[in-house]
Amino acid sequence: MGKGFFNVPVAINEPVKSYAPGSPEREAVLAAYKDMWNTKIDVPLYINGKDVTTGSTKTMSAPHDHQHVVGTYHLAEKSHIEEAIATALEARKTWSQLPWEQRAGIFLKAAELIAGPYRAKINAATMIAQSKTVHQAEIDAACELIDFLRFNVQFMTDIYHEQPESTSGAWNRLEYRPLEGFTYAVTPFNFTAIAGNLPACMAMMGNVVVWKPSDSQIFSAKIIMDVFREAGVPDGVINVVFGDPVMITDTVMDSPDFSGLHFTGSTFIFKELWKKIGHNIHNYKTYPRIVGETGGKDFIIAHKTANPIQVATAITRGAFEFQGQKCSAASRAYVPSNLWNTVKERVIADVKSFKMGSPEDLNNFITAVIHEGSFDKLASYIDGAKNDSDAEIIVGGNYDKSKGYFIEPTVIVTSNPKYTTMCTELFGPVITIYVYDEDKYSETLKLVDDTSEYALTGAVLATDRYAIQEATKTLQNCAGNFYINDKPTGAVVGQQPFGGARASGTNDKAGSALNLLRWVSPRMIKETFVTPTDYRYPFLG
Repeated sequence: MGKGFFNVPVAINEPVKSYAPGSPEREAVLAAYKDMWNTKIDVPLYINGKDVTTGSTKTMSAPHDHQHVVGTYHLAEKSHIEEAIATALEARKTWSQLPWEQRAGIFLKAAELIAGPYRAKINAATMIAQSKTVHQAEIDAACELIDFLRFNVQFMTDIYHEQPESTSGAWNRLEYRPLEGFTYAVTPFNFTAIAGNLPACMAMMGNVVVWKPSDSQIFSAKIIMDVFREAGVPDGVINVVFGDPVMITDTVMDSPDFSGLHFTGSTFIFKELWKKIGHNIHNYKTYPRIVGETGGKDFIIAHKTANPIQVATAITRGAFEFQGQKCSAASRAYVPSNLWNTVKERVIADVKSFKMGSPEDLNNFITAVIHEGSFDKLASYIDGAKNDSDAEIIVGGNYDKSKGYFIEPTVIVTSNPKYTTMCTELFGPVITIYVYDEDKYSETLKLVDDTSEYALTGAVLATDRYAIQEATKTLQNCAGNFYINDKPTGAVVGQQPFGGARASGTNDKAGSALNLLRWVSPRMIKETFVTPTDYRYPFLG
C-alpha cells in the first residue's frame, strides 16, 4: 500500500445562498418542502447499519401546524440500547484502526452531499421540523454543517501534525488515539448542524458513537443519517436511538465502556448527567470526557456613544431570529438613557414590520416556537410582565396556539435590573430591556456581569474605544463569545469558535481544534536508537 503525508482540501466556509425570488435554490427548497410535507415518513432506529423498527411509535408534527403529522419514529427498549453499545464496541475494532485519510474522505464526501444533492432536502426538513425560515435553515442545516465537516477534517490534520521535539538519539512522536470504549452524543432541537456535528466530530477522530437526537429534531436527523450512510460511514460507527431519555442515558452510563459525553441542551440536564457520571465513576474503565454547551442569558450593552440604529438592529436581529431559540440569542439588553427614545422607536417599528406564519411562506421572518411546553412557559412570563408594576410590554405580548405555537416577538422594558426576565433563560422571542443612566456605564457593566449564572455570548456597542476596552475587561468572564459592535449571535465555523463557561458549559469551542482534542487520548512514543548497556552514570566515577 502506498504511503504519503497527505494534504486535505483547504477548508472554506460554504457560501450562503440567497433564496431570492426566481432563484433556483428557492424553487428547489419549496419543491422539497411540499413533497416532504405531503409524504409521511417512518423513522426507525439505526443500529449496526440496519433500520430497526420496534412497533412502539410516536408521531412528528410541525410546530407551525401541530395537527399536521409528517411522520412517525420508533422508540427503543433497553435491549436496543445494549445492542447499540455492543455494536459500537465491535465496530471500534476496525474503525479505530482505519487510516485517518479514509475517515477524512468519508466526512468530506458528506459535506459535498449536503452542499449538492441533499441541500434542498435537509433545509426543507429543518423548516418543517424546527419551523426555521429558509434563511435560518440555510445558515444552519446546510452551511454550518458543511463547515463543521470540512473544517474538522482540517483541524484533525492540524492536531496530528502537532508533534514533540526529537533528538539525534531518540525519535519522539505523539499518537492521537481515539478514546477507549464508546461515546454518547446528546443533541438539541434548535440546530441541525449541531445535531450532525456532535456525533460526526467524535467519529472523525476514530471513536464510535451512540447518538440520541432531540425528539423535536428527529425529522431532520433522519436526513443527516441518510447523508452519513451514503458518504460511507461504516456499520456500527454511529448508532441512532430514540425514546425515553432517562432509560437510554442510564443504560449508556451504566456501561463500563462509556468513555465520553458530547452534549448540547439545558444546563439542568447537563448537570444531572455530570452527576450520574460521577456516581458511576468507579465502574468505568477510563475517566469519561465530558463536553457540554448549555444555556445562556445573553446580553447587549450599549454605551452612550453607540449608534442607536445599530443598537436597535442588534436587538431585533439578535433577539428574534429563529424566534429567539438560539442559545446565543439576545435575551437582555442595557440601553443608556440618551439613546433610549431612538432605540425604542426603531425597535417597535422593526417588530411591527415582522411577518409571522409558516416558513413555507418565504415572506415570513417569524414562525412558531418548538412545542407546547415552550409556548406555555413563554406565555406565562409574558402574562406576568403584563401584571407586574416594574415591567411594561412596549411591543408584542400576544400569542396563539390554535394552529401552531406562535408567540409574538415581545419587548419588555423593566425598571428593575434584576427583574425575572432579566435573569431567567426563556429560549423564545422575548427580550427584556433595562434603561440605565447614561453616566453609569461602569456600574452597569458590573450589573451585567452579576445578573446571570450563564456566560455564553454578549455584545457591546460603542464608538468610544475606552468604553469598548472597559467592557472587554469587565465582562471577560461572562461571555465565551464576545461581540464588539454586533449582535451576540451568528458564530461561523473556523472564524468564531463557539462556547461559554459558568452555567453555559465547558467552553470546549465547537468549530475548532480545541473540541476535537477532547476526543483523542494521546500516546507518547519514544524510540531510542542506541540503547544503554550499563546502569552506571558518569557521576558514579
